[in-house]
Amino acid sequence: MKFFEHDVVSDFDGFKDCITFARPPKRVYFFEAYQDQPIKDAIVSRFQLDAGLNTGDKYYQFKKEIALQSFLGYDMIFLEDWSLRPRFPLDKTNAGVTSAGSSDPVASGPITSWSDFENYPWPDISRIDTSAVEWLEKNMPDGMKCYCPVDFGWYKLLMGYESMCFMLYEQPDLITAVLRRMQEIFTDFIGLLGQFSCIGVFVAFDDMGFKTQTFLPPDYLKENMLPVHRALAHLAHRHGKLYFLHSCGNVSAIMDALIDDVKIDAKHSFEDAIMPIEDVKKAYGGRVALLGGLDIHVLSRSDEKTLRARVRSILGACMPGGGYALGSGNSVAKYVPVDNYLIMLDEARRYSHEHFN
Repeated sequence: MKFFEHDVVSDFDGFKDCITFARPPKRVYFFEAYQDQPIKDAIVSRFQLDAGLNTGDKYYQFKKEIALQSFLGYDMIFLEDWSLRPRFPLDKTNAGVTSAGSSDPVASGPITSWSDFENYPWPDISRIDTSAVEWLEKNMPDGMKCYCPVDFGWYKLLMGYESMCFMLYEQPDLITAVLRRMQEIFTDFIGLLGQFSCIGVFVAFDDMGFKTQTFLPPDYLKENMLPVHRALAHLAHRHGKLYFLHSCGNVSAIMDALIDDVKIDAKHSFEDAIMPIEDVKKAYGGRVALLGGLDIHVLSRSDEKTLRARVRSILGACMPGGGYALGSGNSVAKYVPVDNYLIMLDEARRYSHEHFN
């Protein structure tokens, strides 16, 4: 069964050159922060992408993921296996937390006091089993690599956003301690996985804004959170990896700092209600790569003609000069119609065939 008009061969080197403005793009490249499992399962089933794979194979999930992303035209797979990521338990009882707080994990997390901080079961990176990455190191197809999440944004869940707002004034030193501990953990994490050539990108997940502004004052973010990203980006670059930032919301107040100080290689997550990707390209496209931008509502609700026209509009504005990869504005959520998702990718393949051949 064939859906796409034109074939795409995975080419991470070409993707990297496009993102870093090293060379003009050879085609339209794709990027998603993640695709929800029901979407992936539906595509695998529909196109029988796991045919011939042994479900009892220890590395079946990786083999299936490689088959899926190769079929869709991506140059990387998401290394989302939780056994390879630092775990930060949020359950107050299991985390050994002693202080009382809201049961809402967004309002109040497991760390709201120094006692909580001292008793918290901080992850030990040296205990991560890298055998899966070692297998990928030997078995990733030519032209493909992995992108690995850096879940630094969990500081908001460890302290709770509501509690954090009080702590800004009542316990600023505790916030600093949490951020420093997390920096140490992710420094070790990038140091460990950065040794593997199969990993091409570290993607930091840290939502710092909402529709109209940042969650915390821009100056506070610049003084406290962005230095951590800067250190992690520098370390990733030392290992020859790219450092992307996924941050939802309006972060225009810190965008210059993200580009010039943190030195992110690419920014992800865009929403038309905040700023359409074409306008983001005009504002920042010559200074940093942009990822995605097809608003999730457009992707979910449009008919085929409207969707293809929107993809064309985005590519026409964002592809010139490189520094762009197509994708959804946020992620391919489980409610996105599978056909719409495939149409987005197919229209980009048509665009590539017309403009790069």
